Order: sequence, then structure tokens, then C-alpha cells
Amino acid sequence: MFYFIKGKVAVAEPSLVVIDAGGVGYAVMTSLMSSSTVKTGEETTFYTYLHVRENIVELYGFVSREELDCFKLLIGISGVGPKAALSILGVVTPSSLAMAVLTDDQKALSAAPGVGKKLAQRIIMELKDRMSKSQLESADVSGVGDIIPTAGTAADDAASALMVLGYTRAEALTAMKGLDISNMSVDDIVRAALKKLF
Repeated sequence: MFYFIKGKVAVAEPSLVVIDAGGVGYAVMTSLMSSSTVKTGEETTFYTYLHVRENIVELYGFVSREELDCFKLLIGISGVGPKAALSILGVVTPSSLAMAVLTDDQKALSAAPGVGKKLAQRIIMELKDRMSKSQLESADVSGVGDIIPTAGTAADDAASALMVLGYTRAEALTAMKGLDISNMSVDDIVRAALKKLF
């Protein structure tokens, strides 16, 4: 319903930002990462998700579309509600979430308040499962040029990390085209590719 909200920040708290857009104050539930980037009185844009459940209507928003996409990915997992997703996004960035899934780093996810070991395991398992399905669906990588990464390389790990975030292998490889991947870490490749994907 709402794609984004643009306006002045009226209130900036760790998990809530109120944006004055056209004289209306929109209460936007957000992550610690997003709220820490805004200041009261400044103009900002938040990419939003309207969560409707029974008689509760809440607006969630983030300063980047990558973070919004991760939020949607997380709440699609059994047992992960909006509050748990915000908690996770308060301790990991989209690229570090992808790396945590790839490396089975449960500690990175369970560092979020309210996220235990079992939930961290489920998140990793379900996101890996989605990545496997995505790999099967995107076997055709023709037209992506000479970026066909060798298994176990930084480029291959970066492509897998982007697939954890919901992109097909072809999209990941296309986004990596033109990057100097030989001199970049996996995290740097993922960040640079994400910028190109938006």
C-alpha cells in the first residue's frame, strides 16, 4: 500500500521514527540500524511495509530497500514476527545476514535480543533452503559475460550470499559484472552488488 514515506523526522527513537509528511505524523517501527542514521528535523525517506494482523495495523520502515527486503524475508520464516525481524536487523546488515546464513553463524543471529539458538538455526536452515531453490530456478546464466565464479572463491561466496537475499544467480552475476572482484572481500562484493541491484 505504501512504498515509501518522505518527510521530516519529528521523533527519532531506537525502534520508532515519526515522519511528518504533508502535516501527518507517520509512526514507523524500525531497526536500530535505520533509526541511528536519522536525526530530528532532517528530511528522510523510509521504504515501508504495512503489517496487518487481526486488529493491529503497524507500519514498518527502513532507510534502505535492502533492509526492507531482508525484513520481508525474515518475517516469511515460521516463528519470526516483525519484532524478532527488527531485533535481528538491529545487529546484522543485509550482507552480514547473508554471510551468517552461508557460514552457519548462529551466534551472529542469536546476538539479537529475543532470538535464541533454535530460532537462529531455523532462520539459517530456511534461508539456505530458499537459496537452493533459487539456484535450481536460475541454472541459465547465459548473457552474464565472463563472471562464472569458481566454487569456493570470494565471487562464488558473494553470489551465494546475494541468493540468500532472494536474488537469482543470474541477477547476482550480472550485478557483479564490472566489479574488481579480485581485490575485494566477499562482504565488499556483496555490498557493491547490492548498490547496483537498486
